[in-house]
Amino acid sequence: MAELRPLTAELRHIAETELNEVRERLPADLDALREWLAKQPHLRARQDDQFLVGFLRGCKFSLEKTKSKLEHFYTIKTLMPELFGNRVVDANTLALCRTGTYVRLPNAWGAAGPRIQITNYENFDPKVFKLVDLFRYQTMLSEMSIWEDDHANVSGYIEIIDMAKLSLSFVAQLDFNLIKRMGVFAEKAQPTRIKGIHFINCPKEAVALLNLAKGLMPSKLQQRFYVYKNLEQLNKVIPREYLPDEYGGSNGRVADIQAQAERQLLGYSDYFKEDSQYGVNEQLRNEGKRVNADSIFGTEGSFRKLDID
Repeated sequence: MAELRPLTAELRHIAETELNEVRERLPADLDALREWLAKQPHLRARQDDQFLVGFLRGCKFSLEKTKSKLEHFYTIKTLMPELFGNRVVDANTLALCRTGTYVRLPNAWGAAGPRIQITNYENFDPKVFKLVDLFRYQTMLSEMSIWEDDHANVSGYIEIIDMAKLSLSFVAQLDFNLIKRMGVFAEKAQPTRIKGIHFINCPKEAVALLNLAKGLMPSKLQQRFYVYKNLEQLNKVIPREYLPDEYGGSNGRVADIQAQAERQLLGYSDYFKEDSQYGVNEQLRNEGKRVNADSIFGTEGSFRKLDID
């Protein structure tokens, strides 16, 4: 087994007590996953130790759940080419990074806590970018975190979404079908577990939109939506020190965070270029188990269970 990045003592405790991780059993768990992947002719997946361990941790070391999550991860990515088919580190991606619309904060919520991510629409120009651009960018950073972010892999992550500067032109391009699919991907395919979605500075007009978007989410995610009128209300839950300087905290300056994110993205240029070689070929899947967008996402929000051999 290749050398895995060691966890801090605090995260190791969480991994062992909450995720059922047993260091001595890791080689056997990884071998079992690779043996299963070798018997799935329709599925081409990355098999690096660090990558697969991210899925094992996200599934609390249940091999069956890990198989299911890997299957969904590549199936949904293949079924959503508009989002995953052209993920490249190009000028548009870097321009979106530089806006600071979406940032992953450098310090997690405590020594063993989840990663904190903030979306602020103030600098998001809907005449320049589309919602699908933002979602694509978020999935790129999320996938990078499988490889690099032990806090996200072990303790999950929380989203803070600042809606104070939400423009009408942005609202006009909201694609609720895309939002619904992203919710399914977050629950069924993404190995890093979402612990909460916290909306702040919500104008009255936005609450109705939030309720509509929330209704499209899987039930587990619906229970993790929280809405606050202002920053003061949020700080009763998440102490201000964990927010960036611009929010009165001490968790980095957005300009510095986005500059670091840009450097990381450039380091993953080849990774995303290679991404098209991984995915699912339905023609090679057992004929009785083939799936399509309707069977995965459902027309009424239902979600079909994939049969995992």
